[in-house]
Formats: sequence, C-alpha cells, structure tokens
Amino acid sequence: MEVRMECMCEWGVDEGSVESKRYYLCRMTTLEMLRDRGYDVPDSDLSLTLQNFRDSFGPKPDLERLRISLPLLSDPSKSILVVFCGADTLKLSVVRNVIAQINDNHALHRVILVRQGTITSQARQALTTLPRVKIELFQITDLLVNVTKHVLMPKHEVLSLAEKEKLLKKYSLDDKQIPRMLETDALARYYGLEKGQVLKITSVGDVVSPHVTYRCVM
Repeated sequence: MEVRMECMCEWGVDEGSVESKRYYLCRMTTLEMLRDRGYDVPDSDLSLTLQNFRDSFGPKPDLERLRISLPLLSDPSKSILVVFCGADTLKLSVVRNVIAQINDNHALHRVILVRQGTITSQARQALTTLPRVKIELFQITDLLVNVTKHVLMPKHEVLSLAEKEKLLKKYSLDDKQIPRMLETDALARYYGLEKGQVLKITSVGDVVSPHVTYRCVM
C-alpha cells in the first residue's frame, strides 16, 4: 500500500507520497549545493516544482534516474557524480559498482553517495581506496533542508588559494592562527571543503556594520 502524506501548506494540501517529497527536497538541496560549489547546474533543474518532480519521477522515484552528473564550471574536464543509494544497507557490492563507474569515467574527481540506511565496515573501507576521487557520504536527512538558507545564517565565501595567501600575508599569519572549523562541520561538508581551505564569514546586523571573520578547515 502506498503511503501518502497530507499536510496543510501555503498552497493547500499535499496528498503525494512521503517518499517522493523526501527525494524532491533532497535532490533540490543537492543541486543548490553543487551550484554553490561551482558546478554547471541548469536553471531548469533548480526551478523544478514538487509537482513537476512527481510528474517526471512518479510516487516512488527510480534511484538510477535521480542520479546527477555535472561538470565543474571552472574546469569542465572535471565532473561530479551524485548517487542515491536508497534505504537498504550500503554494502560492498554497491560500492564496487560505483568504483567501476569511477574507473570508467576519468573526468570524475568527486562522488557523493546519499544514503538512508547504514553502511557496512567493508563498504566504508573500500571507499578509502580511491586516491584519484574524493568520496562524500551524506544521509538523506542531511539534505532535506539547505543549511545556508536559514534567515540567521551569515554569508559564507570560500577563499581561493590566492585569496588565502593574500589574507595570510596581510595579517602575517599561518593556517594554525586562523580560527578553526572541523572538516565534519555542516557548512564545511556543504561546500565540500578540505583541510587547509578558508571560509570568509560576513555577519550583517540591523544596527552594527558588517563583521568579517575567517575559519580554516582542520
């Protein structure tokens, strides 16, 4: 029996499946995240409504069709792949299938696996054997809401290597003297940051002037 969700919202009652709405929200947040990382995300994908999504993918979306593959705007020879793994335990056999796809596509430099269930220790270990490609794991619940869109969230900008070096030179600093942000922080994960990268954070209040701070990922 299909599970249906009926909730009051600004435009009426949502009588579609819970599963389709979860995947719609997750996929939209993922696309917004990829655009913020500098990937070539079509405007048409970002403007897709829930009803459009359901019309295209149905009440129980096919996970293969939900996959996302996009090039990096600054270097089209590099691309990212997003794989939706479903509710089952992420096993070694699934990871081996993803690894095979990575080996067949030398343009891939990052892969995001979105899962609902647990991951086996063997599967997790296998993901560490790919030096050419960075693998990121997200739970679907991590992507139901875009963390950068909260009304109280300050503006975040990822500094380029040149901008970071300019900052360090200006204030005669090294990495260890910049306030830290863990690589596991929600914002660091959203932007796909690696150790050593720096975020510029600009807070704007109703009364005070903009306040700028920096965080270095550790």
